Amino acid sequence: MSAITLCRLNDITDGGALGLPEHQQLHPGGLVAVRQGEQVRVYINRCPHFSVPLDYRPQEFCTYRGKILMCAHHSAMFRFEDGHCIDGPCKGARLEPVPVRWVEDRLVLDLEPQQ
Repeated sequence: MSAITLCRLNDITDGGALGLPEHQQLHPGGLVAVRQGEQVRVYINRCPHFSVPLDYRPQEFCTYRGKILMCAHHSAMFRFEDGHCIDGPCKGARLEPVPVRWVEDRLVLDLEPQQ
């Protein structure tokens, strides 16, 4: 199984979000990584409400109190730690997580082998 590097921990502001548009093989909108301290979660950049991207400008995301990612289109609010929508038009829905792991200071995504 091969892996690709998504980013390094210091590429993501603590309490912020980083767009990863170069990984569009998973979704046309790319991915978004959110960080709280040493914890980083990666989600597909797609709001469950109308399947629109979360960013308000390409790769620019709204975060709130370093714990919430907000959809720029309909103000749905998602917790960093689990992608659960706690407020907005899709309350109760979740962002689609992308499983990642750390290799030293690099956040990597394992790719499925081609068949």
